[in-house]
Amino acid sequence: MKLINIGYGNMVASNRIISIVSPESAPIKRLVQEARDSGNAIDATYGRKTRAVIIMDSGHVILSSLITDTVAARINESEDNNENE
Repeated sequence: MKLINIGYGNMVASNRIISIVSPESAPIKRLVQEARDSGNAIDATYGRKTRAVIIMDSGHVILSSLITDTVAARINESEDNNENE
């Protein structure tokens, strides 16, 4: 299990991530609100603007203040390191 830093020392298991999406569209905003209402939202933004929404296979929705490209790059970097070992 590889842990990926999603900002401010918060980590998620990279093998449990289904998708990383931008929070700007209405369907994603609804998804985040539904997750908040059901208690499945994890806010890792430390009060900053949400720039990436990470959807986990457990049904949890994680909010990060890092942009989606940065989170994806960290996952790809981690996978590249695994291949080299």
